[in-house]
Amino acid sequence: MVSRFNEAVTRRLLEGAMTALADAGYDEGHVDVMWVPGAWELPVSVRRALETRRYRAAVALGAVIRGETPHFDYICTEASRGLGDTALTTGLPVGFGMLTCESLAQAMARAGGEAGNKGAEAAAAAIETANTLEQVDGRATT
Repeated sequence: MVSRFNEAVTRRLLEGAMTALADAGYDEGHVDVMWVPGAWELPVSVRRALETRRYRAAVALGAVIRGETPHFDYICTEASRGLGDTALTTGLPVGFGMLTCESLAQAMARAGGEAGNKGAEAAAAAIETANTLEQVDGRATT
């Protein structure tokens, strides 16, 4: 799931995630990319997708940048909590690629700039966790 808000940042996170998925052997045609309005909508959308049991993991990508009001704190806290609750409730991994930054410059640095690409890291973490859970469940072949 990708947040449309701050799309200049989230598109770069998505590019990183797609590269990580391709590097792990996932065919782009088998990866569903779904857009939601903002970070607030990520938890409910990810939860609904995972509840279908068609997916072994999800990656949530968003960018919340601090403004002049406490709105930032509410969105970051509740979206993060919702994504964590989703992983625990569904028993499926949710790669956390939601940036919570003080400025656009910080966000861009974490979306393919000097601080790496947190979208790629979130996708890699989701894949690794899915593999680990399958080993725990006894379904893995290696």
